[in-house]
Amino acid sequence: MHEKRQHLRTTFLADVKLIHPSVGERCVQMRDLSDGGVFLFCGNQTGIAIGDQVRVQALDVEGAPLLSAQVVRVEALGVGLRFL
Repeated sequence: MHEKRQHLRTTFLADVKLIHPSVGERCVQMRDLSDGGVFLFCGNQTGIAIGDQVRVQALDVEGAPLLSAQVVRVEALGVGLRFL
């Protein structure tokens, strides 16, 4: 199977605020992080679909920026996001 990722992923557990128009603001946990995106454990949230734009912010880092991202993968455990 060909790996399509362009960036090295790093396992990194941290609390993140996820903002989406359908689900509002939620505190979820990040599973891994790369220069290109992030995977968030948030379960199979109804209302979040591939192509949706969301905002994310690290909660464990004071002054962390609010980043825009696009949903590129939806799984039973969570969502894969690509930073915009």
